[in-house]
Amino acid sequence: MKTSTKTRPAFKTEDAERAFWSTHSPLDYFDLAQAKLASFPNLRPSLKSISIRLPEDMVDELKVLANKRDVPYQSLAKSAWRARGRSAISLAHGEDFCDSLAER
Repeated sequence: MKTSTKTRPAFKTEDAERAFWSTHSPLDYFDLAQAKLASFPNLRPSLKSISIRLPEDMVDELKVLANKRDVPYQSLAKSAWRARGRSAISLAHGEDFCDSLAER
């Protein structure tokens, strides 16, 4: 099934373009059959800061372990939590579910 796409107009200002797209569908102006899968390998995942209270001896032990591995202790904690979370998810939902999360 061949669909005809409209010619996209040229805009003089961003406000004009914004007003246009607020009342028109982009699907009428782009041929999805010619779309290509994009890959952005250099994007970093969004990070969110959290505050967590841990016993001082646990933090000290974490810092010692991180120092032995020559990594920041926050990075060591993050990788440990990630590994523990994945193993908990795989136990609860099976390996296939965990593998699908890793692909995201």
